[in-house]
Amino acid sequence: MTEKILPPVAPVKPHTLEMHGDVRIDNYYWLNQREDQEVLDYLTAENEYYQKLTAHTKPLQEALFEEMKSRIKEDDASVPYKYNGYWYITRYEKGKDYPIYARRKETMEAPEEILFDCNVMAEGHSYFHLSGLSISEDNKWASFGVDTVSRRQYTIQVKNLESGEILPFKIENTTGGSTWAGDNKTLFYTRKDAVTLRSEKIYKHILGTDVSQDVVVYHEKDETYNVFVYKEKSKKYLVIGSGSTLTTEYRILEAKNPEGEFRLFQKRTRGMEYSISHYADKWYIMTNKDKATNFKLMTTPETATEKENWTDLIPHRAEVLLEDVDIFKDYLVVSERSNGLNKIRIMPWEGEEYYLPFNIETYTAGTAANPDFDTDILRYSYQSMATPSSVIDFNMKTKEKTVLKEQEVLGGKFDKDNYTEERIWATAKDGTKVPISVVYRNGIKKDGTNPFLLYAYGSYGASMDPYFSSLRLSLLDRGFIYGIAHIRGGEDLGRDWYEDGKLLKKKSTFTDFIDCSEYVIAQGYTSAKHLYAEGGSAGGLLMGAVINLAPHLYNGVIAQVPFVDVVTTMLDDTIPLTTGEYDEWGNPNEKEYYDYMKSYSPYDNVVAQDYPNMLVTTGLHDSQVQYWEPAKWVAKLRTLKTDNNLLFMDTNMDAGHGGASGRFEAIKEVAKEFSFLLDLEGIKN
Repeated sequence: MTEKILPPVAPVKPHTLEMHGDVRIDNYYWLNQREDQEVLDYLTAENEYYQKLTAHTKPLQEALFEEMKSRIKEDDASVPYKYNGYWYITRYEKGKDYPIYARRKETMEAPEEILFDCNVMAEGHSYFHLSGLSISEDNKWASFGVDTVSRRQYTIQVKNLESGEILPFKIENTTGGSTWAGDNKTLFYTRKDAVTLRSEKIYKHILGTDVSQDVVVYHEKDETYNVFVYKEKSKKYLVIGSGSTLTTEYRILEAKNPEGEFRLFQKRTRGMEYSISHYADKWYIMTNKDKATNFKLMTTPETATEKENWTDLIPHRAEVLLEDVDIFKDYLVVSERSNGLNKIRIMPWEGEEYYLPFNIETYTAGTAANPDFDTDILRYSYQSMATPSSVIDFNMKTKEKTVLKEQEVLGGKFDKDNYTEERIWATAKDGTKVPISVVYRNGIKKDGTNPFLLYAYGSYGASMDPYFSSLRLSLLDRGFIYGIAHIRGGEDLGRDWYEDGKLLKKKSTFTDFIDCSEYVIAQGYTSAKHLYAEGGSAGGLLMGAVINLAPHLYNGVIAQVPFVDVVTTMLDDTIPLTTGEYDEWGNPNEKEYYDYMKSYSPYDNVVAQDYPNMLVTTGLHDSQVQYWEPAKWVAKLRTLKTDNNLLFMDTNMDAGHGGASGRFEAIKEVAKEFSFLLDLEGIKN
């Protein structure tokens, strides 16, 4: 007789939390001690339980991994782009996990210079990420950031590209990003608060001086703001940006004068957002000034940057969201969104404007790296749920397009014509129409028997555009339907779509997802026996809220690095991100927001009821959603749920919010998730 494997039980240690006269007893508060051996033992016990109960799926996981890996071109390379006399390229070599950054002078026939081989740099580290690569204007120096913990605390170093020497100094606890002044020796970078990890100070480093002498050029003291620094595409200005969820502010300085003082572009006005682009003798400003909810484009003379001098170039339109602009010598390129779809608008400074044509409704298109000013070529990317990602060069004068690269799907079995993609519309409880992008293999019958994985995010105004995934084919080819629910809280249908899914309207995010789930069941795409839901981070909050409200709709749920202990986290201002989040969730120090948050916070609303089968993933070093949120949530679910369904927690003891760092290690994580779903469907191979 086989021994029954029992799940771990976290000890109950009641901890009283009181706010606004409301008392909450948190039995698992103690799990927030990352270094405590009892905590580590509990996380290890959960991992062992997960491993034992999924041991029978190991062959399936391995088969999925090999299958997904076999579709990927291992010796792949990015499309080269030209910047300041060099062609830059990122490439991978067969069997290697990490990218190689290289360049060639003037032509692609010139000898390759390897800037960084991350495979060599990653040796000895279980996690490695290189970020913020920045080249000086004389092409001699490269600054770069490295994170070997996965806590998004990067160490900046500088490499001499002529000698190959990495200079001995290290700048710790940064965002990884930095920018060179026009003198080729002064480097501006951003440091973080050591506890909250908020990016708060801009420093200036001069090559040849000690890091201890670096001076602070700007300190953002408001804890709800983060700062960053960059150089304009025109190379004339350095810019310090400071932003919260709802408000932005910029400071500018001539790049050739790094010893000068940054001056205010336009002081912050709560609720007013703006971003700036420089060209010739003007600044171009994308802003929501004057109640332009969906943003408009304004201009102002280079020498008069205060808002009193701004004039409309593209006025506000209620039905079109203005997302970005790219400025060229002879063209203005505007990225827009209407009815949930990306549009790219070409506006010659002289001549007729026009839009790039796209002919389906489940695509994503966006401008790519366009660092060159004096060119007729616009580089953009395009993909759909069934069409691999392409990089395209479009001649804005002749209107000719050249597909430079379409992502290769190896193995000889993939044909995009074998898949159907649709955009369908669910009706929410309040009558709002919510779009869902769907893809599935041709020939599926809508008889309620198909397994269906529904994904969503729904926070921070982040739009979840339809995209292609070669990994996802492993589900589609086994009969799964895959859908992305474009729920409120994202910006998929404009700025109001975001406003209607945040603060005291946050619950519409959850009810939209439930309404989308009910719709795909009602239309026969699937049934509650075969419907699965997935979301990560704030999308993990969505998963937690949805299974409290409508657990009966799902056979299984995957919650990746889920933000589930909303009230406790938002009351703790030492946790990274908290204070900057008040504009998204509300400040629970105010009773109205505390009460509303508590009414949906997944951890606070776990009750004695049946829950779906669940796989919860987290990383011990996650700086965005601390590991103890999912750990506490799983511990509480174990004691209260009334079913015999699976409940697993898989903690990566080496990684943070983004999971594993190597490209193949990351595929193993996906293989685990897919095997969880396929096993629930009884699909063995």
